[in-house]
Amino acid sequence: MVIYGVALLAGCMLVGLWAGDVLGMLLGVNSNVGGVGIAMLMLIFLGGYLMDKGKMPSGTESGITFWNGMYIPIVVAMAASQDVAAAFDGGMIALLASLVAVGASFALVPVLTRIGQPKAASTSAPASSVSKSQSKPSPSSSASARTRPAR
Repeated sequence: MVIYGVALLAGCMLVGLWAGDVLGMLLGVNSNVGGVGIAMLMLIFLGGYLMDKGKMPSGTESGITFWNGMYIPIVVAMAASQDVAAAFDGGMIALLASLVAVGASFALVPVLTRIGQPKAASTSAPASSVSKSQSKPSPSSSASARTRPAR
C-alpha cells in the first residue's frame, strides 16, 4: 500500500531529525546537524533491506517514490534559500564568492558538454577510400526502399 511507503518515509524523517538535533547538541551547535541527510540514508538502507527480504510490496515502493519526487526538490530549495540568506549576512565577500561560483558553472557547461562526444570526421577523405561493400546496397535495404503499388 502507498500509505506504508509514506509512513516509512515519515518515520525515517522523524528519527533523522531527532538524530540531527542530538548530534547538534553533542557538537555544541544550536542547530540540527545533518538530520535530513541521516533520514535519507536511513530510508535508502531500510528500503534496500526490506526489498532484499521481499517485505516491500510494489505499492509501498510507489509511495516512497512519489514522496521522493516531491520531497528532495523541496529540501534542496530550502537549503539553497538558507545559503542565500547566509551569503547576505556574510557580507560582500560571500556574495562575490557566490557570483564567481555561478559564473564558473555557466562557463563550464560548454566544456562539459563536449566531453565524450565523438570528434567530427573530416570531409576531405577521397571517394576512392570507400570500399565496394559499403557502396553496394544490401538486399534488405533495397527491399525496404521499394514501394507497394497503390490499390
